[in-house]
Amino acid sequence: MAEPIETQLRQRAGDLGFCELRITRASLPAETGRRLHEAVGDGFHASMGWLQTTLDRRISPDAMWADARSCIMLAMSYTPEMDVMARLEDRSTGVISTYALGRDYHDVIKGRLKTLAGWLAVQTGQDVKVFVDTAPLMEKPLAQRAGLGWQGKHTNLVSREHGSWVFLGAILSAADLTLDEAEVDHCGSCTSCLDICPTRAFPAPYRLDARRCISYLTIEHKGHIDLEFRKAMGNRIYGCDDCLAVCPWNKFAGDAREAKLAARADLVSPRLDDLSALDDQGFRTLFSGSPVKRIGRDRFVRNVMIAVGNSGKAGLVPSAMDLLDDGSAQVRAMAIWALSRLLPQEEFAQLATARRDNEPDEDVKREWDV
Repeated sequence: MAEPIETQLRQRAGDLGFCELRITRASLPAETGRRLHEAVGDGFHASMGWLQTTLDRRISPDAMWADARSCIMLAMSYTPEMDVMARLEDRSTGVISTYALGRDYHDVIKGRLKTLAGWLAVQTGQDVKVFVDTAPLMEKPLAQRAGLGWQGKHTNLVSREHGSWVFLGAILSAADLTLDEAEVDHCGSCTSCLDICPTRAFPAPYRLDARRCISYLTIEHKGHIDLEFRKAMGNRIYGCDDCLAVCPWNKFAGDAREAKLAARADLVSPRLDDLSALDDQGFRTLFSGSPVKRIGRDRFVRNVMIAVGNSGKAGLVPSAMDLLDDGSAQVRAMAIWALSRLLPQEEFAQLATARRDNEPDEDVKREWDV
């Protein structure tokens, strides 16, 4: 007798590099949609307008695809081998979020999901759709209902076997599959993830205000970064791992199995002076195949300049000086801010007098007065 299709799915998922596969119904309770509406109503989505425009479809998988019956949630571990928080100590280097140190997980996971979903479609004769963080689908609540883990107080998924270090993928199927039990919350009284946040982005447990989140500010935010957050960013130049890294459940996390997600040595602690010198082509070359590439050179170097300003390293003054005439207003603005932090006050004042009136952008010009 052939094994149940769910058992075969798990075996095939393991062969494809996934560490867990669980199945839930392709629907979410009204309470999940209510919380999302509340977050958007409070403005916690910041400039991510797509969250608002896709709200009605996002509240439940079957609102996006009426024929969906089962949701197969998969996890792939990217548990780091290094001490993630230790990288914050050397202020002459930049810190890129752990998830972005290897190949883009979208590229790694999506092809394997398609392979698995294709097999499932043949076996069941039912349509399937695959998702990796690019569609109006609430993967984390679905993962909790499927039993992969639970949404911690930092709003990210936590697994008893893999801690906070998992990527999620989803397959929706029109087939009725056997469902797994949901996971329950195991955070207890712990508030480590909330307490560590440098910008106080959590107004309450299980609520994240993206407008204050360093991951949002360094990746999604397209404009100038408010003065309020710059010092707190430290040398974080793409994303932030603090709330993930301090989770006590990480001590149970096993080793990551997928070699393509392993950290590239040249991205673990890149020197700020080298990153400051990147032009568009150099940026594209360095981050080829990396998720960092999608934010573009200007936003990235903007972040680097903030790290330069927080470095306390006088040796980085030339790196900031070289960018005062950069073609990007964002870069020029943060180069000015970096110099305001690194130069003696009198020297910065003299530089401001010489250059301020030649700046065509009013927002950039105001940085000379900070």
